[in-house]
Order: sequence, then C-alpha cells, then structure tokens
Amino acid sequence: MDKNKKILIVILLFAAFLRFWKINEVPVSLFGDELDVGYHAYSILKTGRDYSGNFLPLHFHSLAEWRTPLYLYSAVPTVALFGISPLGVRLPAAIFGILCVWGIYLLINELVNYGLDENGFGKSVSKLLLRNEMLALVAAFVLAISPWHIQYSRAAFEATELLVFLIFGLYFFFKSLRDSRLLWVSAALLILTPYIYSTAKLFTPLLLIFLFAVWKQIILGMAKSDLIKALITGLVIGIPIIFSTVFGGGAQRAGYISVFTDPTVPSEVGTSRLHDALFRKEVELGYKFRPEDRFFHNKVVFWVENITRNYLQSISADFLFIGGDPNLRHSINGIGQFYKIEFIPLVLGLIFFFTSKLTKKIKSFIVFWILAGIIPSAITRDGGNHATRLILMLPPLIFLISYGLVDLVMRLRIKGRAVFLTSYILLLTSSFVFYQHTYWVHYTWDSERWWHSGFKEAIQSIKALEKDYDKVILSMAGEPTWIFFAAWYQYPPRQWQLNFPIGNDVDVYGFGKISHIDKFYFGTFNIDGKSLYDLPAYLDTKTLYLAVAKEIGANLINEPKRTPPGLILMKAIPYPSGEPAYYLFAKQ
Repeated sequence: MDKNKKILIVILLFAAFLRFWKINEVPVSLFGDELDVGYHAYSILKTGRDYSGNFLPLHFHSLAEWRTPLYLYSAVPTVALFGISPLGVRLPAAIFGILCVWGIYLLINELVNYGLDENGFGKSVSKLLLRNEMLALVAAFVLAISPWHIQYSRAAFEATELLVFLIFGLYFFFKSLRDSRLLWVSAALLILTPYIYSTAKLFTPLLLIFLFAVWKQIILGMAKSDLIKALITGLVIGIPIIFSTVFGGGAQRAGYISVFTDPTVPSEVGTSRLHDALFRKEVELGYKFRPEDRFFHNKVVFWVENITRNYLQSISADFLFIGGDPNLRHSINGIGQFYKIEFIPLVLGLIFFFTSKLTKKIKSFIVFWILAGIIPSAITRDGGNHATRLILMLPPLIFLISYGLVDLVMRLRIKGRAVFLTSYILLLTSSFVFYQHTYWVHYTWDSERWWHSGFKEAIQSIKALEKDYDKVILSMAGEPTWIFFAAWYQYPPRQWQLNFPIGNDVDVYGFGKISHIDKFYFGTFNIDGKSLYDLPAYLDTKTLYLAVAKEIGANLINEPKRTPPGLILMKAIPYPSGEPAYYLFAKQ
C-alpha cells in the first residue's frame, strides 16, 4: 500500500471517530424529526407501511408533511438492530458522513486530473499529478474536520446521504467521460438524490442540464448502448419520484416554506404602498394607489428582494465563518459553518483556481455548483442561513479551500512554506480544539431545548406509571406531542395506523376537544383565566397529566412545596442543565 492510501485511511479513521464517538449522548436527545424517522422505520419494519398506513411509500406521510423516503428506508436496518434510539436513528448519517469524506477524495482526484488531461497536459506530468493527489487528500481532511459536516453526520439529517449520492454520482460521471460504460451508474446515483432530500428536486435537474450542455459532444459520442442504458436507468428511477412529487403530496413541503407562498406578502405590499401614499399626504377614505405605487411595491418585487437577500446572506462571512445557522440543531453558538482561519485559503483558492491551467469547463462546473446549490434554499422564507438546505454548496467550497492551501504551499519557497504551514496548522488546530471543546462541554446545555431533551424520560415515566391510571393527558403547550409519544413509547405501529390520533377527537373536561389514541390524550388545559393551579378541579384520581414546565411558572425541582394544591408531583423531569423540563402530575 502506497503512502497516500495510508494517509487516506488515517483520515477516514479520524473522520469515523469524530462521527461515531458518543453519538448516543451528543447531541443530547433525538429531536422531533429524528423520532419521526425512527418511528417510520420502526413501522416499516413491523408492518411494511409508514405510520400513516401507506405501503412502502415513495413519500412518507408524517404528521405535518410528506417526507422523502431514502434516509427513512436506510434507517430500517439500524432501527431493527438498535431500536428507536440515537444509535439506531443516527447511525446511517454517520456512515454516510464517512463515505462522503472518501467520496470527496475520489471526486477531486478525478475532477482535476480530467481537467488537466482535457487541456493537453497528459498524465505524464508527474508534478501536477502529485499536486492533484495532495489536493484530494487535503480536501478529504478538511471535510473530515468540517464543523458543518460533523454537525450533520451526527444526527438523522438526510443531508449527508444527499452529499454521498451527489458526490459519487459526479465521480462516476467524470469517469464515464473516459469510460462510457459507467454513465448508467452516474445516472442512477444522481437521479436518486431527489429521493433523499427535497432541495435535490430542483438542483439535480439543473445539474443534469448543465452537465449535458457542457459535455454534450462527448456524451453524444458515447456508445449508443451505454446511452440507452443510462437513459432507461434514469427514467425507471426518475419517473416514480416525479409522479409522487407532483401528484402524491411530495410538493407539499415546498408550499409551506417557499417565498412564493408567504402569507405575509399581501400585507407587506399593502403597507409599503400605504407608506408612499402617507408620504405624499394623499391618504383619504376610498383612496386608490397610484400606478407607481403598484410598480415599486408588488409581489414580484417582494420575491426578488427576499431571494436576493437570501442569496447574498448564504455567501456572507457572517453565515460561513462567524455566526452560522441560528438554529442550534444546525450549528453551534459562536462558530460558523467553517473555521474562521479557512477564510484565507478560500479567498486564495478562488484566485488560484480561476487563474489555473484547468479547463474552462471544470471552472464553470465549480461556479455552477456553488451558485445553483444556493437556489433551492434562496427561494425559501428563511433560506439565507439555513445550513441544511445550503449543504449542497459545501463540497465545492471545501474544494476551493483545499485548492488555496495546496497551491499556496506549492508556490512558496522551502522556508516560506515551513513558516506558513507551521502557522496555519497551529491556528487550525486551535480552532478545531476550541470547536471540539464547545461541542462536547457547552453544546449539550446550550442546545437542550432545540433537541427536545426531556421527552424520552417523560414518556418512560408515563410508561412506568400508566398501569394505575385510566387516562393519560400529554400537554401540547410546547411541541406537538404525538410523535414523541409514539416513538419513545414505541407504540405498536399497526394500532397507531388503525387508530390514528389526529382527527380522532373527544371532549375532555377542562381541555376541550382533543385528540387521543387508546387512553392517551393530547391537549392543553385551556380554561380561560385559569392556570394549572386550578387543574385539580378538572382531573379525577385516575388521570395522569404531563405538563410542560412553563405551564407552572415555578421550579418544582428546587421548590416542590409550590406544587399546585390538590396535585401530587409524580415526577419532575429536568433538562441536562438541571432546569425543569416536564412535570408529571396526578390528583391527590
């Protein structure tokens, strides 16, 4: 085994350690979407249907939306082995994360070698080939320690699986330009990406059009049998997801989050027009806006402004290097999507790459990948700093950072090279150590609410006590409780499908009309002007009530005497920080 392969193996082992270590403990809990994955996988395992009762669906019908299927099917074997647990639900993401590190090595090696060969340099240029191998190894390492990639490899996000299929699909595409027999493999992998995450439903068609337009001559010159095989592969895989997206509810999610369906647009437009009229002092009863008011303030202008703002925010230093995604499931406080020190090689990479001897086709490909990778996120309402939807641009940015590092090192003389490498490695190491410290020491407390910590312990407490009670009411004052109950309780999927709680409503004294399944009810105490201190009058002795801590307004862990009179505090469930999360009450 040569030296470079040994280095790659070390990088992959390090990547595996960063993704597997204590994955059961950090992040601190499975949040709602992860439990949704776990319960769907559990339901498929037990019944062959999602928990809404659909047989082996192409889009899974969750409580609030339709979900793409491939990650959920990927989780079936691990849920079978480890149950609905952090390991069972997150293990596929960690595995895909490691494969992604390997894939970026293969893709970049193939990409830059192809770019040089097509420009007429040939494989005999040993120095360039050595540089390319070094570039691929550096990219693999940069991705292995990337905060953005580690974050998504340690939770049940579809993003890492999406990147694996995309990267390997592109790898086989560039391989197929030399060996057309591989084109069908590329087609299969790329057209599977919309099955993984919804952003690919827009990005992948754009990518396929771009690849064909740029390499049309080579593609059309391939053996007809290979073209037909790739075309049939694409149609067989692609038609079902297209049909399911258009007619089967797969586009529902886009309707929720798109800037084009934002319900605030009419009021925003109306307010802006009114301000113009007020400025001119022309407002009166029955006033009609001027044509210029409609020209400057309308839906199209609003959409363009929001998409432009999202686009610019996505490539801003604030998102990439300083603040990151404000959602603490997607990022960590005070740390951007990249280490701050990586700003320097990214800028250098942009300069060196676009002045390099690689072909214009490769350069245009990297530009397209970044710009088109932003589009699916830019057209959503909060898409300017949404790290999940923007993860498509992670690989080309990793490539440019790596290119800047390697090219600078190759340009420097020996003494300058030593000084630069020493300084950069020290700064990168300190950034990495700081990130690791924050992740393992502070992140659990900082993000405990974002990861819906405490629900597992609350449901397990209910499970231990429920035999003595005829009715269990789970508060909906925080998150919608259905999926937390179903997954942590591991409620039998067949019964869940047959007696789906949503819409199965009954009147409960003090709570109004609330959903239920069996003896489990989901609702919030809702008597006007009353608080949980009035709850005992509305409960009987055979009812348990799981309350969100904020419903009480007191810390009953530290002050149990403040328990509402007439109630017994059966269990107080804290967050990891010790702050109260949930209380389990029964009537005295």
